[in-house]
Amino acid sequence: MDFSNQYVLAIDQWTTSSRAILFNQKGDIVSLAQQTFQQYFPQPGWVEHDACEIWSSQASVITEALEKENITDNQIACIGIANQRETTIVWDRKSGEPIYHAIVWQDRRTAGFCEELKAKGLASIIREKTGLVIDAYFSATKIRWILDNVEGARERAERGELCFGTVDTWIVWNLTNGGTFVTDVTNASRTMLFNIHTQTWDKELLDLFQIPESMMPEVKSCSEVYCHTSASILKTAIPVSGIAGDQQAALFGQLCIDEGMIKTTYGTGCFMVLNTGNKPVLSENNLLTTVAWKIGDQVTYALEGSVFVGGAVVQWLRDELHLIESASVTEELATSVPDNGGVYFVPALTGLAAPYWDQYARGAIIGITRGTNAAHITRAALEGICYQVYDVLKAMENDMHTKPKEIRVDGGAIANNFLMQFQADITRCPVVRPRVLETTALGAAYLAGLAVGYWKDLDELKEHWALDKVFMAEMDEEVSESLLTDWHKAVGRSLHWVSE
Repeated sequence: MDFSNQYVLAIDQWTTSSRAILFNQKGDIVSLAQQTFQQYFPQPGWVEHDACEIWSSQASVITEALEKENITDNQIACIGIANQRETTIVWDRKSGEPIYHAIVWQDRRTAGFCEELKAKGLASIIREKTGLVIDAYFSATKIRWILDNVEGARERAERGELCFGTVDTWIVWNLTNGGTFVTDVTNASRTMLFNIHTQTWDKELLDLFQIPESMMPEVKSCSEVYCHTSASILKTAIPVSGIAGDQQAALFGQLCIDEGMIKTTYGTGCFMVLNTGNKPVLSENNLLTTVAWKIGDQVTYALEGSVFVGGAVVQWLRDELHLIESASVTEELATSVPDNGGVYFVPALTGLAAPYWDQYARGAIIGITRGTNAAHITRAALEGICYQVYDVLKAMENDMHTKPKEIRVDGGAIANNFLMQFQADITRCPVVRPRVLETTALGAAYLAGLAVGYWKDLDELKEHWALDKVFMAEMDEEVSESLLTDWHKAVGRSLHWVSE
């Protein structure tokens, strides 16, 4: 097939915005459109989205991205999807209407139920089957909550009238007017209902969470033609041929395709993912074992460490404290002072994830004195992101008994040179920033393009990866160790702050 003058459309659905990006055969961005959507916080610890707004914003940016460069539908070779993971949507199978707001991955409403499951001694069986720890982060307890708390939902589910999906499933459903009900192995592996060894929904876990199997989408690989679009926003029937959860998509977009390669994404949260090859490695240091991707019959696994609040702490400084006007000023503020002034910011705004997994930790700013100013707090917030990533990296090194050669980085925050330099200083590991920062969308595009022959193979993709800058440790090691000691003291103050 002739793909000249053809593009791959990546649907890149984030926690706070929807994006559409068009890539050419060199892996370069041709057009990008982005639209934010509303975040709902109905109670402390609860985070919701309007699923219909997710779809309408996504449809809008697809149209905008095409119109920006006068690209027509028939110039799109295929569509790939990368999405915020774990976020849970339940909708009516006939009408397509959600029966409740989407419950976002950050939501903590089911923390108490998770503690009950742990008390019953279920942590080991769930970990063995799914590679996950018991936590409100994952989809299973969110589905259970909807079925138990939305009037008539359980009865409708038992009658086969309801569908569950993570955001990828919801987007494909809408792209096909309800004609296709699928997910991929990476998103399935984040539900706490998917057996990563058998690559199927686990009947024992479905029964444990009282979730009818009829609600669950068909699980597919990450790179195959699932369907063709039929939604009115696109006049041409375009193959949808790539799906991966955002962090797995970023790992693929960074071309971390060899065992031992590692990347960290700096987005709303921070997510470090390590390619462990064709065998799952069960962590002994509170990391998650997950599916990296499946292409053909070959499954690649990964270790992952999640940080709930990464770039979101900057958003919090801007929107809630009104301490800064925009994220772009944080680098200038952070470098306007020689150090953090003894201030440490533990951004446990929705609890702490790996390696602590404390649902009851809360944010703390410690070490404030009369001389503390906005620059110190801003710097402490950025440093807090890096300290959390350090903790995850140490857990990975302990699991793998080796130190990585480098950390490839992506996400919007990596444009901040202070953040990247401090990360290198704290980890004592080279931090490698690529030329193309949109690696999550690029990974989805690569997976989709491989499925239809837009790109020939992985060797062709490797030719696209290009370096922007390598950050090497410059800070004296004694200084970094002293900073880390105080960071861990601060973390200790934030742990178990609230309880149910």
